Amino acid sequence: MGELERIQFMELVKTARDYCRLIDRIPGREDWLSPLFQLLPRLHANVVAVPDPGGSDLAPEHSDLDDRFDLFSKLRVRLGERDGYWMEFDQPQDVLDNGEHRTGSLADDLTDIYFELKRGLRLLEAAGPDAVAHLWETGFNQHWGQHLIDAERHLYALKVSDQLM
Repeated sequence: MGELERIQFMELVKTARDYCRLIDRIPGREDWLSPLFQLLPRLHANVVAVPDPGGSDLAPEHSDLDDRFDLFSKLRVRLGERDGYWMEFDQPQDVLDNGEHRTGSLADDLTDIYFELKRGLRLLEAAGPDAVAHLWETGFNQHWGQHLIDAERHLYALKVSDQLM
């Protein structure tokens, strides 16, 4: 990793830590959606700026599904009616009779991003920056990048409708 790539990677690590710290502190915060609205574009910009150094994939992590479900549940309760959103390509025929069939969940998006970033942060010292950069880049392209884009889009919709508070 060259000097510029190292600086870009360290900025991504800082943003990942900021994101995880914000999610960890949600139970004690009332104003967490506005900082999240500002943080996600930084995370997005940082992850696409870091080139994938390549290398072998790390062994799959067998994360604790209970931990994931606990975080998802906490986020879903905190978000309330702001959690669900329409996906970009939802069609009117997808809506149930009561009109409440929402296919996206901000709590799910934030949970998946959190656990992907946390894994890289835990592995940073043992595996090194190249392995973590590759892990995050691969994961971003295959999975959590879509969650990030969906979360950014939904938070934007909440902001313009004055529902971030």
